[in-house]
Amino acid sequence: MAACSTEQPLTKPLDYKSDAPKATVNSLEVPPDLTTPQIQNKYNLPGGVTTASADPAVAAAASPVAINQLDNVRMERAGTQRWLLVGNKKAAELWPVLKAFWQENGFVIKTEDPGVGIMETDWAENRAKLPNDGLRKLLETVGLGSVYSTGERDKFRIRLENTPQGTEVYFSHRGMEEIYADNSKTNTIWQARPTDPNLEAELLGRFMIRLGMTEEKAKAQVQQTLAKPAKPQDPIVDGQLQLADGFDRAWRRVGLALDRVGLIVTDRDRSQGLYYVKPAKGETDSKEDSGGGFWSSLAFWKSSDGKSVKPTEQEYRIKLVEQSGGNTTLQIQDKQGKPLSDEFVKAALGKLQTELQ
Repeated sequence: MAACSTEQPLTKPLDYKSDAPKATVNSLEVPPDLTTPQIQNKYNLPGGVTTASADPAVAAAASPVAINQLDNVRMERAGTQRWLLVGNKKAAELWPVLKAFWQENGFVIKTEDPGVGIMETDWAENRAKLPNDGLRKLLETVGLGSVYSTGERDKFRIRLENTPQGTEVYFSHRGMEEIYADNSKTNTIWQARPTDPNLEAELLGRFMIRLGMTEEKAKAQVQQTLAKPAKPQDPIVDGQLQLADGFDRAWRRVGLALDRVGLIVTDRDRSQGLYYVKPAKGETDSKEDSGGGFWSSLAFWKSSDGKSVKPTEQEYRIKLVEQSGGNTTLQIQDKQGKPLSDEFVKAALGKLQTELQ
């Protein structure tokens, strides 16, 4: 599976390879409700092709003519959050290019919902972190390269948001690491590791290159956002998170924070300031996983009586309300808009508060 063959590194060496079998890769088709049938036919992959670069016709189609005519692409930042603003382009135009980008970089697209503007990759390993020594080369020669492992896996959730200026592109990172289950070091388990905002910025920079920007300009924008100080923490007052931002900026920041804390956006209504979300269920959340899986850090999802609630049984809504003075408040409610227990709200807002720094 092709890794970073089309882009030069900005600051980090990346060589991702997915653990998922090739058969799980979806065809690179464009959803019919977003494009005309004539365009859609260009993105169908023949059986067995796993990356956009594997088929010349598909690779050409994945780079629309309009790519070299972009008015502007710039990286923006708020605290540890970064995103791209692609000027004068709709999400439907960027969707096939974005999908091809992740496949070219060694990822398998696990789920996608063009209607909501969300795409998610499967877990993949950055094999650029492995030592490039003689033993590794020997094992790869005989087909045993997988014996060498970094003990780390990454996946990304991608979200597109249409705005009057163009399309905002968000990448949110998830990480896992393999650790020993006990002191005997005979068994291992996977556990969550911290989000890497700089890795998000790295891949956003590479996507800027994919959109036609020169490497020098992309690197300059990445470095510029890395140099900015973190934003002070927004306070929690009376069960509401007080954001020192106007509604538009708060909407962007909260959307990315929801991705990071493991909440799936099932629907949204920007005019009402509402995100409809539900806790994500990770692949490692199983009875056999004594470590609790990737989502064990989301232990705050409790009902009002303190009992654990299965993630699939709960849905919530995040409500943003613009206040005077250019501020915005954030509330967490149940699906019908009713209040939740104080303990739940405090813990949930604390999670979001951390990601909004």
